[in-house]
Amino acid sequence: MRTEVARIDDVKRDWYVVDAQDAVLGRLSTRIAGILRGKNKAIYTPSVDTGDFVIVVNAEKIALTGRKLADKIYYNHSGYTGGLKESTAGELLAKKPEDLIKRSVKGMLPKNKLARAMLSKLKIYAGPSHPHAAQLPKQLAL
Repeated sequence: MRTEVARIDDVKRDWYVVDAQDAVLGRLSTRIAGILRGKNKAIYTPSVDTGDFVIVVNAEKIALTGRKLADKIYYNHSGYTGGLKESTAGELLAKKPEDLIKRSVKGMLPKNKLARAMLSKLKIYAGPSHPHAAQLPKQLAL
C-alpha cells in the first residue's frame, strides 16, 4: 500500500453556494473552513491546497447565539501608539457583515501561507445575489 499525495495538477475545484440566512456563525464557519481546506475530498493532503471555492450569500442575516452581538469584541490595531480600535459583533454585523464571517473562517484555518491561498477562495456577499453564476456553483445544504 502506498499513500497517495495530491499534487496541484490533480485537484479539481468545485464551486459551492452557502445561504447564511439564520445560520449560526460558528457552525457555518467550521463547515466553510473544511471545504476551503479540502477535507471533504478523498485526495485531501494537509500540505496541498485541495479545497474548493465557497460563495456565501445573505451574510447580513447571520445569527449569533447568546449575547455575542453585544459581548463579543473584535480588536484592530493600526500599528501606531494608541491605535487600538475595538468593535462589538453587532457593530461589525451592521457595518461589514462580510468581515464577521471572514474573521471567523480565518481563525479556523492553519496559520501559514497556504491558509492565505485558501481564504482567497472564499467569496462573501451581504445580499442574496452574487456575480459567480458562470461558474455553475452547487447549493450546499447545512
